[in-house]
Amino acid sequence: MKSIQEKKCCCDVADGAGIAESGVDGSRHQTVKYVLCGIPLLAAWWVIYRSLAPFSKYLTYSLLPFTPESHLGQSVEFFLYDTPKVLMLLTLVVFGVGIVRSFFTPDRTRKILAGKRESIGNVLAALLGIVTPFCTCSAVPLFIGFVTAGVPLGVTFSFLISAPMINEIALVLLYGLFGWKVAALYLGTGLLIAIVAGWTIGRFRMEHHLEEWVYQIQAGESGYDEPERTWADRIRYGMDAVRDIVGRVWLYVVLGIAVGAGIHGYVPEGFMASIMGKGAWWAVPVSVLIGIPMYSNAAGIIPIVQALLGKGAALGTVLAFMMAVIALSLPEAIILRKVLKPTLIATFFGVVGGGILIVGYLFNLLI
Repeated sequence: MKSIQEKKCCCDVADGAGIAESGVDGSRHQTVKYVLCGIPLLAAWWVIYRSLAPFSKYLTYSLLPFTPESHLGQSVEFFLYDTPKVLMLLTLVVFGVGIVRSFFTPDRTRKILAGKRESIGNVLAALLGIVTPFCTCSAVPLFIGFVTAGVPLGVTFSFLISAPMINEIALVLLYGLFGWKVAALYLGTGLLIAIVAGWTIGRFRMEHHLEEWVYQIQAGESGYDEPERTWADRIRYGMDAVRDIVGRVWLYVVLGIAVGAGIHGYVPEGFMASIMGKGAWWAVPVSVLIGIPMYSNAAGIIPIVQALLGKGAALGTVLAFMMAVIALSLPEAIILRKVLKPTLIATFFGVVGGGILIVGYLFNLLI
């Protein structure tokens, strides 16, 4: 016959198993609920998206007092079409990438990259940079975490270049405004710059140009075991990503499209060809130099890029300008100064800037 204590233990175990089983069932129920709600929402998204072009024309030229020949009318149509189009694409893609990002926390990313050979590590770091949350403000803690975890310096720089330059915002805006070919070209050349630039910096063996205090930090395993996420958790993570990212960048999107609309409506056709066209050999380096002091994200700069291309600017020159604005900025240099000595910062800017110049000239030559 079992003692009272033994019976109590058995009941506790049974209760624990029941709670766990109930939690699994609740998670499955929540996942099914999300999927059933998501299907009609996705269908509505597609119908609205396909209707944006005719609706913007009807709203501009039928309900509002504008004509297709007027500069203001062209600007208003551009703004009314591109604003919902970009925000809708951004919401959908950020949600999807948010689910992917739920598999890649910063700690897990460090573990993936630590101990990898530089050539393989550069490729992995550049690819992880696309799906890992990263911005200029988080450069210092991530950089320290990677270095102290044993990630080679060149591999760390591949991540540092890839993460801000090739993200879901840049890719979705490029796809939405220019089509998949330009988006794919940007993705490919951006990854190539990140991989080659990181590998090149690694060959220089410049670890001694890190600030001394970085080496005083002892790398250690995190004592925190990350809980396993269910699919319901990952869907919620995607929705949180939409609230966070779209909530932070929507104003930049609207402002960027407004500037682009002004360029689209008022700048004469072919005007930009004389300044940023293929015939001006100095256009690419000047565009890069102009882009570096500017501080913007992809959401704010890409609509302007679209308008510049529409007015005759060369694709290579404009992409070089955009890459310089997104990947190289003075605020980033100031923050990284806490970790890197000036020589290493200058090398980082020089190598990445050189890669951007090559991409600019190459695009202008081939396209």
